Amino acid sequence: MADPSVLTILFLAANPAVGSQSRLEQEARDISDGLQRAKHRDRFKFEQRWAIRPRDIQRALLEFNPQIVHFAGHRPQNKTLGSQEAITQGYENTTKSEFEQEEGLTFEDDIGRMRLIPINALAELFKLFSDQVNCVLLNGCYTEAQAEVIAQHIPYVIGMKRSITDKAALEFALGFYDALGAGRAIEFAYNLGCTAIPIAGLPEHWTPVLYKKSDKRSQSNPISTQNDSSALDKHLIDGKIQTLASQRRVQEKREDLEQEYQEIRKKWKWLKKEWTIKTDSEAKYELSQRIEQYELQLRNIEELLEQLGG
Repeated sequence: MADPSVLTILFLAANPAVGSQSRLEQEARDISDGLQRAKHRDRFKFEQRWAIRPRDIQRALLEFNPQIVHFAGHRPQNKTLGSQEAITQGYENTTKSEFEQEEGLTFEDDIGRMRLIPINALAELFKLFSDQVNCVLLNGCYTEAQAEVIAQHIPYVIGMKRSITDKAALEFALGFYDALGAGRAIEFAYNLGCTAIPIAGLPEHWTPVLYKKSDKRSQSNPISTQNDSSALDKHLIDGKIQTLASQRRVQEKREDLEQEYQEIRKKWKWLKKEWTIKTDSEAKYELSQRIEQYELQLRNIEELLEQLGG
């Protein structure tokens, strides 16, 4: 009988035909090594499955009964599937819109083609395992939409709101599991993973996004009739509260970004000044590399501010 005090982490890697196998191997190896060195290493069991196909996911969930499920994969090359192609793949009851998703992890089907799993299908799968799975990490590009839907059934789900570099994805994962290995809660682990990205000199710490089941409005007790005015009033009030809270979070994020932008810009201006002073070619080259890195960070922040309406 399994020890209830031991948490099983299930690492599921997509076929590396569309990405870097060495990156996925490094991610799995570094996570495993980190857990082995952790303060609470006896509380974790790390299981792996590679080159998984869609049906392998359900089999692995049944075999290992994990509490944490970690998907490692890549964005598809051909993102859109038509409804007729969906039918040929055996998804006769799936609507076209579900296959016209542009986001999510891809897996290899039985004949070697890379395919997106429909968002709702993945959510329904995790619904069946909601009594055991506590956290799902979708550590691949453009997985926010999948994370949001899965969070209807799973307490904590982490996705990526846009493309993320291999290095940033790895740094996030290591920070996340280092915190868990030290006995910290999932929300703390998420925040540490985000913080690990800029510590490594990367500008992608806004890319991981955490969804909590409690963030979602419960569907178990919907408003039964339009005549129930008290229930309707509560529904409207709750909606206003959520809207205000969302606006406040956006404002706080905008202020943080603006402050970070100014700090990076100061460093960038200082480096530009140093570059004009230096005469040694090697020193100038090193400064040029750092200047380019800061310019990339500034462009990313400008993009984020534009999305936030700043």
